[in-house]
Amino acid sequence: MYRKLLSAIKPLFKPLVAIALVLVLVFSYADGALAARTGGRIGGGSFRGPSRTFSPPSRSYQRPGGGFGGGGFGFPFLLPFFGFGGGFGGLFSILIFIAIANFLVQTFRRVGTEESVEYASNPPVAISKVQVGLLAQARDLQEELDRLAASANTNTEQGRAQVLQEASLALLRHPEYWVYGATSSEQTRLSSAEGRFNQLALGERSKVQEETLSNVNNQLREADSTKSLPSDESEGPSEYIVVNLIVGTLGKMQLPNVNSSEELREALRQIGGIGSEQLLAFEILWTPQAKGDTLTTDDILTYYPNLKLV
Repeated sequence: MYRKLLSAIKPLFKPLVAIALVLVLVFSYADGALAARTGGRIGGGSFRGPSRTFSPPSRSYQRPGGGFGGGGFGFPFLLPFFGFGGGFGGLFSILIFIAIANFLVQTFRRVGTEESVEYASNPPVAISKVQVGLLAQARDLQEELDRLAASANTNTEQGRAQVLQEASLALLRHPEYWVYGATSSEQTRLSSAEGRFNQLALGERSKVQEETLSNVNNQLREADSTKSLPSDESEGPSEYIVVNLIVGTLGKMQLPNVNSSEELREALRQIGGIGSEQLLAFEILWTPQAKGDTLTTDDILTYYPNLKLV
């Protein structure tokens, strides 16, 4: 009887072991997901249409012979039908040719004007992201981003461009701590740019449990970060810091693919060099933000699989 029972269970043994291993991995990642992860955030701007308006040039065209304009047929074309012949036959052919040419020119000009208006009201926009993974020893950078969040003016074009420049400069000053990097850049139109920008920003914001420090459109909010830290981890050192720079800019932008520190440096220079007139919106996100918070190697592998070693 036991042999029959064992023979019946034996085919199920391997699947049961596999299921048990999967459950162990799932719960181990769940424990990691419940670990303390705080984040900081600086952002602002909007995707409203450009302030500069486009007005197509207005030109007046004199009607040759006072008889036609804009591709229409006027008085000269009626002459042959009222008994005028002779030289008017050749003149009539010439006028027909001029009228057709005029009609084609007006049509092409009208199409060009409509395209210009469409370009001005719905211009091309680039949505770009630079990610930097640093060793946790870069605590000075963390504190610099904290100070920037506390004092930044994110309510004006010049203020937003300055904040982005300062954050990029802070990262450029600490190349000795760079471990990982990644970039992405895509082209879209103004009408759909905000949705794509929000998708990228929300994707990064969802990787932290709580944003303990934020300054978005000059609304400063600071939470009690110690509440986010379990007592047994509040003294544990972090292993990594991850900083995300997400921007929406007018025109085109092509960031280099990051496979080395030099390419990461070039990407940060491009992001930091964006002018106030070109910058529509930005987000600077970093984790961890609170002292004593942890971001481990497992966190990097789980939540930032696109990062490459530099």
